[in-house]
Amino acid sequence: MAAQVTTRRPVHSRGIHHARRLHGRSVALILVVGGGLLGWFLPLWERHLPTPGLGFDTSTAQATLASVAGSMITLAGFIVTAITLIVQTVQAMSPRLVAALGHFSRYLVLFGLLIGTALYALVTLSHVRGDSVPRLSVTLAVVLVLLDAVIVLRLLASLRHAVTGGGLSRAVGERLRAAVDLAHPAAAETGPEPGPFHEDQVNSFPAVHRGRPSMITWIDEERITRLATRHHLRIRLTHAVGDFVGTGQVVADVEAEGTDTDPRLARRVSACVRYGPSRSLQQDPAYGLRLLADIAIRALSPGINDPTTAVQALDQIENALLRLADRPLGPVWLVDAHATPRVRLHAPRWDDLVSLALDETLLYGSSTPQTVRRLNALLRSLLSAAPPGRRPPITDRTEALERLAAARLPDPLLHHIASQPDRQGLGSPAAPQDTSE
Repeated sequence: MAAQVTTRRPVHSRGIHHARRLHGRSVALILVVGGGLLGWFLPLWERHLPTPGLGFDTSTAQATLASVAGSMITLAGFIVTAITLIVQTVQAMSPRLVAALGHFSRYLVLFGLLIGTALYALVTLSHVRGDSVPRLSVTLAVVLVLLDAVIVLRLLASLRHAVTGGGLSRAVGERLRAAVDLAHPAAAETGPEPGPFHEDQVNSFPAVHRGRPSMITWIDEERITRLATRHHLRIRLTHAVGDFVGTGQVVADVEAEGTDTDPRLARRVSACVRYGPSRSLQQDPAYGLRLLADIAIRALSPGINDPTTAVQALDQIENALLRLADRPLGPVWLVDAHATPRVRLHAPRWDDLVSLALDETLLYGSSTPQTVRRLNALLRSLLSAAPPGRRPPITDRTEALERLAAARLPDPLLHHIASQPDRQGLGSPAAPQDTSE
């Protein structure tokens, strides 16, 4: 019987990836440049208008604009300090979280807003001469100060959630759900592995990575499928998203109908594979599970000993696994508009995802009753939701958890407490059908 693989249409993700990559830097640059340009042109344009705005004389306007510029520069320095502290705190949970969640980009935008406001005030100050006071421009500087203050206060209020274990787990969980829907859509289908082209009509050649050793961060699915369709190719990628690829390594095996092919095709196929210094969550749900597992096992380390944070990470892991439980997984064939398989992608199977999400937490959390109870509840929930063919990995881990907990919690009372499923870890009320006290 032929092996079953997932088939689906390519997903449009190129624009999303570019927007996320360039969002922080480009917005910050636009805010800084825009502040300078607005400070130069608004006072010139204001000369042709009535004199709206707050009533400032020359000395008051100069003092106000100088104070705005100085305070915004000082506040920008505070933001740099906050970025440093946040990076250190997030890295304590997992060194990979900073790049994955984009916290730096958010603060970079705020830094650009503050510097843009300061630059606006300084440039506007150059237009205050003699009795010429651009009242509207000075009034706008005051409004910008109010706007900056509101944004900074909102950011400070969000910090108490953003840099905690639970807040980081929720942030990863949100990105992970989007990645699951992108990489493993519910509308995908399963079918047999397509056979090779006819032997006397095929020309095979490799596509090689020519750049620096890097991680595969995403695949331009639309572009590579169009390329395969236009040139009658069948492309089998040899590495998955998230793999490390060295210079000169083969990234795809290409089969072309006929014997005459364009020698540039290999380079064009390779260009559809995008690289970066670290993994990305965009097309890599396994990386999201890796981050959540990192948070859980870091919290369970003897130096930290924080099982509640591990439980919060398990909440997000359970949600992701339930989302994946009945979706087609494993290798994927991208099909063209005529449902012809064109590009084969590597993707983890159900067993791989369950192992990645749970095995290390099973090992390190089996000595804490709170984590064992939450794992029992998680496994019971997965067992009831998963199709019959996907239940053996869950049953195996349920049995492994029982063995590990029995070995590490030999006291009968603690072992009995740990054996009870509990979605909160410890302290949740009994289920309605449970009448025991």
